[in-house]
Order: sequence, then C-alpha cells, then structure tokens
Amino acid sequence: MIKKKKIRAIVLFSGGLDSILAIKILEKQKIEILALIFESYFFNGEEAEKIAKELKFNFRIFDFSEEHLKMVKNPKYGYGRAMNPCVDCHALMLKKAKEIMEKEKFDFVATGEVLGERPMSQNAGALKLIEKQSALDGYLIRPLSAKLLIESIPEKSGWIKRSELLDISGRSRKRQIALAEEFAIKNYPSPAGGCLLTESAFGERLKKLLINCPNCGGNDIELLKSGRHLWENGAKIIIGRNKDENEKLGESAKKGDILIQLKDYPGPLTIIRNYQKGKIKKEILDKARELTQYYSLKARNKKDLKFKEKIF
Repeated sequence: MIKKKKIRAIVLFSGGLDSILAIKILEKQKIEILALIFESYFFNGEEAEKIAKELKFNFRIFDFSEEHLKMVKNPKYGYGRAMNPCVDCHALMLKKAKEIMEKEKFDFVATGEVLGERPMSQNAGALKLIEKQSALDGYLIRPLSAKLLIESIPEKSGWIKRSELLDISGRSRKRQIALAEEFAIKNYPSPAGGCLLTESAFGERLKKLLINCPNCGGNDIELLKSGRHLWENGAKIIIGRNKDENEKLGESAKKGDILIQLKDYPGPLTIIRNYQKGKIKKEILDKARELTQYYSLKARNKKDLKFKEKIF
C-alpha cells in the first residue's frame, strides 16, 4: 500500500485571531503547519511567539529587518494613512515564505487575510496584486475567504477541501469570534496590530528622518522609538523622557553622537546626532543644553549649570 503524502504548508503568523484561525482550519484537514513569524525594525514577534507556544504551533521567527527597511524607504505601491506600505510589506513576506516553501519542500503558503477587512491591503484588487507580486502563482490560500476567491492549485489538486474553507468578508468580527469559541481559542490580541508604521506620530518622525538621511539604517530607526525629537540644521536632538528612555538612548548611541546630561541634577539624557557633513554648530549644542535643563524639573530655573558631555 502506497503511503499518502503528508501535505505541508507555511502560514504567515502574526498572533492575531485571523492567522490563528487560518492554522486551525488547515489543521482540521490534517495539514502539517509551520507558523512563520516575521520581525523587522518596526514590529517584533514576541507576542506571536508567545501565542504560538500557548497553542503548541510549530513556528519559526524570520528576521527580515534590512530588506524590509529598504522596501519601506521606497514602496512600489505607496503608503497607507501613516508610513505603512502594507501591500509591499505583505508581498515581501510572501516572497520570503515562497523561498522557504521551495527550499524545504512545503506544498503551499497560507495567510489569515480576510477579503474586505482592511481597505488598503485586503480589498479584492490588493489580494490579487499581492499574490502576483509574491510569484506564488496559485499556491497561496486565504482559508477565511477562500470560497470568495479563485480556486487555488492545492484545492484543485485535492490537497485540501474547498468545502471546508470559509467565505468570510468585510470588517465584522462576529464569525471569527464564533469560530474562536468553536476552536476553544481564548487568548488572542485585538486586531489593531503592533506595527509602528501604522502610527501617525511615529510615521512623522520616520518621514523627517528619510528626508534628512535617505540612507539611514537600523540604529537610526531605533532612535525614533524613544524620547522627544527635534531637528536643528540637519542635526537631530533627542531628549529622554524617563529613566527607561535614557537607558535606551544610551544603548543606541553610536560613533560621532554627542551625549549631554546635567552634572549636578537628575534629568534627561540628550543625544545629538549629526546628519550633515562637518562639525556640530555651537547653536545646536546650546539648544541641546537648553532642552536638557528645561526637561529637568529640579534644574529648570537654575543658573550657571554644569553639563557632562561626551562624544561617543
């Protein structure tokens, strides 16, 4: 008797309910799953990893920070409301999943995408475009909306039953919540994702950074995540808002940065990073000292203060 081939799939896993359900629906059809968790400078996989462990999913974390940053700087299909290039991002994830699929002999790739749930990246046109850009060519399945989409190769080949896939569409979460109860899924995060690129305030910071430093790297992105930010003549001044931020800023300092603190009073750590050629101008140093004093409550109205300054 010939042993039936075990069908294996990669599922893009965010830790959210939709991707959990995509896995559960495929597991119900005896598909062997690898939950693929992506990490970048703008989102991490900690929550997804935690949930994957709780649900006993086989998972892998894939860091594509450098390639992702390159895409974020110049997305082919533009940004959403903030600096979120969702179409390009999803396509890049699927390209990476396809590479793993081919290298490790998986049979197809799946996602928790729902037709019409997100206006930019999950409308019918965007779903088709993302599949085309990923070059998965029929080997991509969206189990939650599959019955509303073109039949995939795995369905045509009989690897999975189309009749057991779903026809969910739109922004209502009622059917997903009902399915969660059916599968006894109790712990899952809200649909609002953890991507910094969707946050308008962070998006503004990133936009200014890209204007002043188109070739910025991961360390520059890390600096965006903490402190108060001010641009002065091509230099950036970052002021820590609390002890944790001071520590993070200190850890992110790199060669050429100037670190400023008050010598005799508690207060912020201030970093000056120069994005222009030449030395930091005196007026920028004076401004950084002024802000360091201003954001120290005990030193705000003092005179003749002394500063600790270090060129990193």
